[in-house]
Amino acid sequence: MTLMVTLGLTESGTEVAASWISGAFGPIARLWPLILLAKICVVNLLHIPFYQVGNGAQASILAVMLLADGALMIAPRQAVFRTLKPHIQNWLMLQMVFVSGLCMSLWLWMGQEPIVAPSAVFLATVPELAVALLAVCIFGDRRLLGIGYFLGLLLVAVLENNSVTQVGLLICCVIVMAIATVRQARVDREHAIERHRQDLRAQRSDRLLLEHERTGRGWFWETDRHGCLTYISDTLAQTLDAREGALIGRPMTEIIRPSDKQQGDGERTLGFHLSARTGFSDLSVCAAMAQEERWWSISGQPVFNEYGQFHGFRGSGTDLTEMRRSQAEVTRLARFDSLTGLANRIQMLSSLEQAVAGRPGKPGDCALMMLDLDRFKMVNDTLGHPAGDTLLRQVSQRLQRAVGTKGLVGRQGGDEFKILLPGHHDRDALALLAQSIINTVAQPYSIEGNAVVIGVSIGISCAPHDGVTADALIRNADLALYAAKGDGRGIHRFYSSEMHADAEDRRRLEQDLRHALACDGLHLAYQPIVSLRTDQITGYEALLRWIHPDRGPISPALFIPIAEDSGMISQIGEWVIHTACRDAAQWDEGIRVAVNVSPTQFANPGFPSTVMNALAASQLAPERLELEITESVFLNDDDGTDAMFARLKALGVRLALDDFGTGYSSLGYLKKAPFDKIKIDQSFVRGAAIKGSRNSAIIKAIVSLAEALGMDTTAEGAETQDELALIRQLGCSHVQGYIYGRPMPFADVTASHNKHGVTVLMDGFKSSRPDRKTMLRTVAIHHEGHIYTGRVRNISATGALIEGLWNVPLGTLFAIELAEGYSVNATARWSKEDRMGVEFAGKVDLTALRSYSKATASG
Repeated sequence: MTLMVTLGLTESGTEVAASWISGAFGPIARLWPLILLAKICVVNLLHIPFYQVGNGAQASILAVMLLADGALMIAPRQAVFRTLKPHIQNWLMLQMVFVSGLCMSLWLWMGQEPIVAPSAVFLATVPELAVALLAVCIFGDRRLLGIGYFLGLLLVAVLENNSVTQVGLLICCVIVMAIATVRQARVDREHAIERHRQDLRAQRSDRLLLEHERTGRGWFWETDRHGCLTYISDTLAQTLDAREGALIGRPMTEIIRPSDKQQGDGERTLGFHLSARTGFSDLSVCAAMAQEERWWSISGQPVFNEYGQFHGFRGSGTDLTEMRRSQAEVTRLARFDSLTGLANRIQMLSSLEQAVAGRPGKPGDCALMMLDLDRFKMVNDTLGHPAGDTLLRQVSQRLQRAVGTKGLVGRQGGDEFKILLPGHHDRDALALLAQSIINTVAQPYSIEGNAVVIGVSIGISCAPHDGVTADALIRNADLALYAAKGDGRGIHRFYSSEMHADAEDRRRLEQDLRHALACDGLHLAYQPIVSLRTDQITGYEALLRWIHPDRGPISPALFIPIAEDSGMISQIGEWVIHTACRDAAQWDEGIRVAVNVSPTQFANPGFPSTVMNALAASQLAPERLELEITESVFLNDDDGTDAMFARLKALGVRLALDDFGTGYSSLGYLKKAPFDKIKIDQSFVRGAAIKGSRNSAIIKAIVSLAEALGMDTTAEGAETQDELALIRQLGCSHVQGYIYGRPMPFADVTASHNKHGVTVLMDGFKSSRPDRKTMLRTVAIHHEGHIYTGRVRNISATGALIEGLWNVPLGTLFAIELAEGYSVNATARWSKEDRMGVEFAGKVDLTALRSYSKATASG
């Protein structure tokens, strides 16, 4: 067995079977007739015809030989033989070869005359030796087959002449041949093992390549010397929707879109590389036969044989489609907003810089609009950020429809947008576009089943008039936007040079307000609320006041919007509730305190906890606290709003609807919101007693509605005795205004209670002045290079009542901008707290002013 393992005849001890020798059995079967023919020739040379058979033994030997030769020619051709294990095939073949050689030697020996000399043995061995050598020549390095003949020769020679010399010679020959055969067998075995390992590596490589192709990460191709495909991966063929084998024989360039060039490779195409027979790497090409655009990266090298002859190309490829799409998406995200699809900040800045660049030596013409959504933060706070994102997408769609092809719409970030309009644009046309945008954005939205209403404020700057650089235009459009928001929101404003001073003043006020909040620089003033049934004080409204250390009293109309924009309103509101509850706890049991609640506070889920903590800290009965809520909380009328009302009512506090009729009035929420009181805005009260005014009818309708719903009513802003009489006649339950007292500090309230109790006296003009018209318009007041913001409450042809400036000295001269581009000189004739009466230098045509204001607003 050891010898057989050494000779490679078994499968033991190695992965290699005896297939190194069994692989020659097919050729042996085809060549064995030549060996048989050689035997016949030898027999003829020795003049021993086959038909002369001396005896039965000789005939039997001849028959066995012929059977062995026949088996050697026929057996390897049979399927049954080929299914046997290689070492069994080898063993069978060796036996048949041995039998054939032995029978040949015995037959020749028995066919000779009686041996008379040693030469007879030699004559018998020479033919056998020739046949053995012929077998060795035919079998090549399969020397084991030749051993069978030598063994047969040895047996015959020993039987004929067993002399030491003869036997030793033959034994030495056999030993030498055996040693050579064993050594060659070892070499063959090593070669076979190496070939097997190569086969395993080849199979492993094939499997890896197949798996690589199946994963779709890459594919392979091969062409002939003419550039036609001789191999291409099935995965690529499937990608191109080509049936199996359809691409073989077609030029490689047919599946590539023409003129696709390699980036950074001297503009060389695939066709150039194939014709020049030069290698290439990572060549980006586009498929020509794919149904959708597909990009590949292919590499290839020319193939040459050992004689340097070109045989074609062989290479690989990978799919770049997804990477290209990802790169395109990255490029898009670098220039477009991911949420809305609008141009982002970077693209807008680049486009603006190009627009203002113009021609060399001459700046370009363009207009820039800065947009800021009004009340968007409340949507985010109440409905959540996903709803806010949905709203932003809908707003962006409306903006694109409104602007169309006139310009580029972009998102600055958050709820801020930009609109760039290249070229020269008339101010009137810009005003029309801005107003159209305001009207479009103000239309209701449907967000998650909720009706949402927001607004937009717009600031406009134009190049080169308002700046010749992108930064200047952005800064000035921002200033115009601040002016639009400061003038009441939902409007547009063009930039003017005075806005720089306003912006700086606003910035300083914001800093000072933060400092005042941190250092107790704010205080509350209380205005009495009187019952018209008893003419006694039933409560006070807490009003926030700020006395600036340098500027003196600052109007709430000026600093409250700053607090809202800067995010300080929630902190201020919490301080107001705690302070008001603490002060009210020191009043008589029947007196309430009313506190204004901002929409931001109302939207905060923690607001009920703030109220409860304030009541607990002050030990104030909940029914003595009245929260005044404006109609703006219903802009996002949803389950959250109803839940907040329910939580507040569960605390036991009273709820009042403030400024009814001035906002987005809807009778629908009155039937479900648990209000205890409706407050009639002062814009309906003032001038209601004047003959011909419709305000009294509005007040009467509100009072009837409140009574039907079981609610109290408070009329705000009553200043004259005839207004008070009308309010009493119309059935209002409470009144609040200067006729019963101005807002006063807590100390004055305490002193008044100690002196007069809850009794209150009237103090006001007897009648309203019919020549004055309610205007409610924000105006710019110019004085000694400074610009102040005020609000006209009523106006006549000779003068006006203006709020916003505190304790103005009598005789102070102003220039009041009643409308954009329309100013009038005026003199302060009286001043009390934040109100003053001014006298115009000349008469103002109110009808013309109203028409001018409408034209300016629409323009």
